[in-house]
Amino acid sequence: MQIAIIIPVYNHLSFTKQALADLSSALKDIQEPLFPVIIIDDGSSDGTGEWININYPDVHLLQGDGNLWWSGAVNMGARYALESLKADFILLWNNDINFDGCYFRNLIRIIKENNNDTIIGSKILVEEQPDIIWSMGGYFNPVSGKHGMVGYFKKNEEVYKKVFEADWLTGMGTIIPGQIIEKLGYWDNINFPQYSGDSDFTYRAKLKGHKIIVHPDLILFNKTEHSGVTRPHSFKQLLNLLTDNRSKSNFKRNLKFYKLYAKSCRAYMHFYWKYCLIFGGFIKWKIFDVFGIRKKRT
Repeated sequence: MQIAIIIPVYNHLSFTKQALADLSSALKDIQEPLFPVIIIDDGSSDGTGEWININYPDVHLLQGDGNLWWSGAVNMGARYALESLKADFILLWNNDINFDGCYFRNLIRIIKENNNDTIIGSKILVEEQPDIIWSMGGYFNPVSGKHGMVGYFKKNEEVYKKVFEADWLTGMGTIIPGQIIEKLGYWDNINFPQYSGDSDFTYRAKLKGHKIIVHPDLILFNKTEHSGVTRPHSFKQLLNLLTDNRSKSNFKRNLKFYKLYAKSCRAYMHFYWKYCLIFGGFIKWKIFDVFGIRKKRT
């Protein structure tokens, strides 16, 4: 059995160095299954590719031109894993996450406990506050429109210490059987090049009858301060928040998700209310600025 670890990267060589060192240490005593590591370097300018070739020649290094984004990079890595390496599973990984010391031993056991119709997600904690959950998978209600992550910034209490069935999963620590990819197709890099590529893929899988679970024994730690575009403090930043591929609030991309999966007008009301809050909060603080009340920058 082969479980290919796919890591899209763009610059941040220091993160990649640490990620490969951690993976090498964790996997050195595991003989079976095999864990080939595939890094997709999407046009890094900091010497990432050269460094990997010199220091980790066994890593499968694929090169992009800077236009792959997350979904395109995952597609490149997944195709290589399935077609060239004949991998049985894909494990989506980030170069800036840490993991519990038992992660890979638990992963092998959990894969064997489940069938090849199941996509398995990891329990992700906040690295800066390891008693706080960042994600136990995601939820989406196509009627009410409610959409978000389970356990987001909540205490890691007993309710989150059991296997949870989710609607979708994030793109870190997600284990996908190769046969599901062959059946479902690859990630939608046109509509969701960066954010929502992960949730779209796994939600599509759920709609096709595949089980989506999060296992509490697969523990990752996410550096939450590294993600996305920050809050807007000017009209230019507000426009960037709504249009940039790196923004979780990208209006066009999020609307596309609702167009694909919402089943009622009520769902769109929830969607538009979210953006009313963004605009309302921005305008409120611009007014406060007039009176010298300053918003703390984040």
